[in-house]
Amino acid sequence: MRRLVLLPGARMALRLLLTLLLLCLWSLSLSLSTTGAQAVAAPASARPWMNRSLSPDRRADLLLAQMTLDEKIAMLHGWSGGSYVGYIPANTRLGIPALGLEDGPAGVADGMTGVTAFPAPEALAASWDTSLMRQYGQDLGNEEWGKGANVALAPTVNILRNPQWGRSFETLGEDPYLTAMLASADIQGIQSQHVIATVKHYAANNQEYHRTTVSANVDERTLHEIYLPAFEYAVKQAGVGAVMCSYNKVNNVYACENPYLLNTTLKGTFGFPGFVMSDWGATHSTVPAITAGLDMEMPDSTYFGNALKQAVLSGEVSMATIDEAVHRILRTMFAIGLFDYPTTGSPSATVTNAQHAQFARQAAEAGTVLLKNDGQLLPLDPSKIHSIAVIGPDASVSPQATGGGSAHVIPPYVVTPLQGITQRAGSGVTVRYAQGITTTGTLPPIEAQYLTPPSGSGQGLLGEYFNNMTLSGSPVLTRIDSQINFDWNGQSPGPGVPATQWSARWTGTLTPPVSGTYTFSLTSDDGSRLYINNQLLIDNWRDQATTTETATIQLTAGQPYAIRVEYYQNGGASNVALGWSIPGQENTLLSQAVALAKSSDVAIVFANDVESEGSDRSSLELPGAQDQLIEAVAQANPRTIVVLNTGGPVLMPWVDQVPALLEAWYPGQEDGNAIAAVLFGDVNPSGKLPMTFPRSASDLPASTPAQYPGINDQADYSEGVFVGYRYYDERGITPLFPFGYGLSYTTFRYSHLRVTPTQADYRSQIAIDLDVTNTGRRAGAEVVQLYLGIPSTNVPEPPRQLKGFQKVFLQPGQTKHVHFELNPRDLSYWDVNAHAWVVQDGTYAVQVGSSSRDIRLQGSFAVRVTNGPRYVSVQAPALLAGGGSATVTTSFTNGGDLTAHALRLELQVPQGWQARPEGTTTFATVRAGQTVQVHWQVTAPAGAPAGSYTLQASARFVSADGPGHLQASTSLTVPYPSLAAAYNNVGISDDSNPSAGNFDGGGYSYSAQALAAVGLTPGATVIHDGVTFTWPNVPPGQPDNVSAEGQAVAFSAQGTTLAFLGAAAFGTQSGSLTILYSDGTSQQATLTLADWYANQPAPGDELLATADHWNRPPGDTLGPHAVSVYYTALPLQADKQVAYLLLPTNSNLHLFAVAAR
Repeated sequence: MRRLVLLPGARMALRLLLTLLLLCLWSLSLSLSTTGAQAVAAPASARPWMNRSLSPDRRADLLLAQMTLDEKIAMLHGWSGGSYVGYIPANTRLGIPALGLEDGPAGVADGMTGVTAFPAPEALAASWDTSLMRQYGQDLGNEEWGKGANVALAPTVNILRNPQWGRSFETLGEDPYLTAMLASADIQGIQSQHVIATVKHYAANNQEYHRTTVSANVDERTLHEIYLPAFEYAVKQAGVGAVMCSYNKVNNVYACENPYLLNTTLKGTFGFPGFVMSDWGATHSTVPAITAGLDMEMPDSTYFGNALKQAVLSGEVSMATIDEAVHRILRTMFAIGLFDYPTTGSPSATVTNAQHAQFARQAAEAGTVLLKNDGQLLPLDPSKIHSIAVIGPDASVSPQATGGGSAHVIPPYVVTPLQGITQRAGSGVTVRYAQGITTTGTLPPIEAQYLTPPSGSGQGLLGEYFNNMTLSGSPVLTRIDSQINFDWNGQSPGPGVPATQWSARWTGTLTPPVSGTYTFSLTSDDGSRLYINNQLLIDNWRDQATTTETATIQLTAGQPYAIRVEYYQNGGASNVALGWSIPGQENTLLSQAVALAKSSDVAIVFANDVESEGSDRSSLELPGAQDQLIEAVAQANPRTIVVLNTGGPVLMPWVDQVPALLEAWYPGQEDGNAIAAVLFGDVNPSGKLPMTFPRSASDLPASTPAQYPGINDQADYSEGVFVGYRYYDERGITPLFPFGYGLSYTTFRYSHLRVTPTQADYRSQIAIDLDVTNTGRRAGAEVVQLYLGIPSTNVPEPPRQLKGFQKVFLQPGQTKHVHFELNPRDLSYWDVNAHAWVVQDGTYAVQVGSSSRDIRLQGSFAVRVTNGPRYVSVQAPALLAGGGSATVTTSFTNGGDLTAHALRLELQVPQGWQARPEGTTTFATVRAGQTVQVHWQVTAPAGAPAGSYTLQASARFVSADGPGHLQASTSLTVPYPSLAAAYNNVGISDDSNPSAGNFDGGGYSYSAQALAAVGLTPGATVIHDGVTFTWPNVPPGQPDNVSAEGQAVAFSAQGTTLAFLGAAAFGTQSGSLTILYSDGTSQQATLTLADWYANQPAPGDELLATADHWNRPPGDTLGPHAVSVYYTALPLQADKQVAYLLLPTNSNLHLFAVAAR
């Protein structure tokens, strides 16, 4: 709390008395607050922003005016010490509540207990029920509030581009419209509890593989039609309070410092009034990020703490920019009710209750999809069956109730399928269980009695844990581990070891009990390796979701074998398990399951995959031996039912062998009760697939290496808008189960389709009406789906796109009328010239059905477009040196049928710049179909600081349909005149003042004295591999290297080799470098540097020199260590002159010098 300043005499006493009175009233108001039911009565006269009759923006303005710079900066970054995954402390002087941020796509996460484990979001997506989704959000928000959190990091709305994505279970499917509608309902539910919802991850975040460095290269149309609509609807329809920007780059600019995504689109086009926070560690800069539109860094203050304050004091960042960011946070807090309904909960509170548990069951039931039901095997009738075999690890010993990573929820309990089925079947039916196989293919852990540490005494293996992913340097933690069977769930494995980007090695001897062929299994997320007698037996070394690899080897009883297991964790979920099967014990589980299936009336096999943040699935196959188990059981019993608990589509080579099949997703804590209710017909399944299930891996969209996972961290979204079912429909590929598909225990008839009007213009509303009748003998629900086939008049269009859906509940024989309306946006495509939604001329196909491939009714309407898009555009060179001039062209295109009169083209340039037109800027008439241009000579001032600048073009005109004013903008970059001019990091400090350096962001730096000992002194000439460099000629404690943030640097050279001296922090780092030649051509290259801490080169660089010690910050926990500088070289086109370099956007890449040979 801010210290009271004692004033002399009566003024002091009066001020102290008033302060105490206000504090008493504030405490009293807090004690009267209930769970979101009663607003706090605040002293409005002392704090006028507490007047609830004012608008959120006005309240934010009043509060902002009272804040100091330090108080403002404190709102813009995360702090340590809170009980939540993200935390910003309260400002008690001004009465600003603390912000507690918690993950929550599927329930209160991040290790919290006493919460409800709801079904995964994709299960709710499969319900196609917005009212259910709103309740989902409401219950989630209620539990977040009860835990004392007031910012929910949910929902996840990224489109399922490739079903191997490890976070499929968090998403709402592959369709932008379905995702947008469901996410909006979820957000409304969350924020009804006075908890800020955070829609994430903005944008084009569609894979875990290299998610922190990969660039999603996606065209403008695809971005707006596929990957942004859910965010747009979250803003415009749901009023979402916060947006989380993602780890990845979009078109080679990090999402969290991407001005097109943040300022132009989100805050400009969408009109988002809330705040943008970074994903955890996704902030890569200070000035570029804050000016691009990032408002809050999470989870710490690396870039938005003191560095931001200094940028304000130096004039690099304006106070207006800071005020806007803080205003956005405050107005959101006022709008959602954080000031008026402050949470009184705590992390230790138990917030789950019977109502939430009942809803969790209802949601799991509603999301279950019946995929196959030959011969009406389902629902099961206990009066007609006497025995049920329940089979599979997923049915009992390891039910897959939740996904992993930040969305993982700790359930208070899990009703297993075996428990649910046994209870529902009743005493008249015998229910027996067989595991069938080991858990997802993992073998039983090797017991400690067979393991001996290197010391030769005791049991277990020596575990060495490193604070890097390369097993390099000295371990920060050493201990004896009795087994290798760990699931850290993304947390630290022990003292001194970080939660991400670490590695471990276990060594010792293995003594087998019998002779014969042993099978070993190694399961991990991320990478692992197994060596026996220094022979690599299993290589599982890659970023991945939990994956099991197996291998066999002959071993002799009683003979000790050297064993070594290595593991690394990048991010997300973290686990590793080493198992084996002793000869003679391999087939017992499977034979037991087959025997049980043969002796039972019905066999139900439960199978699952394992998905988690941090890694993608290596394939769409069910893990382990689950396919073999299903095939064996189906052969033994023709009445076999398969229930899938998966995070997304899986391949099903056995699908024709089983008569009944259900997809139950990750169903949460009520798993067994929900699936039993569906199996026995207490609930009629009504779920529909929110994504396509392919027949084979070769059918997948985005399946080339260049598309997924990308080459050299470049993922090309070359499939464009043909994502999900759009791709299958456009290619004519028949999927295994199509988007929108799902069976019922009853049947439905569609009839009486009416489309009005059938002749329309681009402003028309189109009404779609039809009737749906339940023609079966059971009550049930049908999801009526409206698809629209947009004519490919101007651009290629998919055969159909979802534009509406309604879930209709019907009694047997009942008919209900269903009504849809299409607005102009529904008819539009994104025009990349107009940068706007445009309606095409032509005939539109109306398709209504039960799935994207089961169209029951068809109609059409025609649209006559008489006023096509008019747009202005501006083209400029990418780079313009200070003091230089360049030609910039502005254009106006009249794409409509009406003439534009009195047109004036204008170009606005930054202050101090000059723009001189070459010719007229006014045009009396511009006829339909005509384009006019103006060329401008734009000059940048000689002293223009390096950075990005915006040029704004505008066109003003009049026409028969009224006046027009169109705008467009582009950016160009003023480069740094040299690499030295771009230095932005102090990587070298004097041994007498180590705190002056901060190479890695953690306070560690090179020692100037240790570098001097190996010849690296200020201004020294360094020759390596025939390349001559000049070492930074600056004293210790001054900026001496470039932390690569996409800077443009002037560099004039000609030769065959471009070379750099530098190093990376936090593991080997790479990034895309662009070489611009003077003839206007360019060359892409990947720049890679090894970790300074590793002291060994990475593929693509060479060790230049190693300093025998580094300088450490106060409170250092890593101890003394040597650090290195590396050399890396890239080929040049020898006959060309280099003009500029566009550095990678990876701030962990540090460059000291550049030269050419």
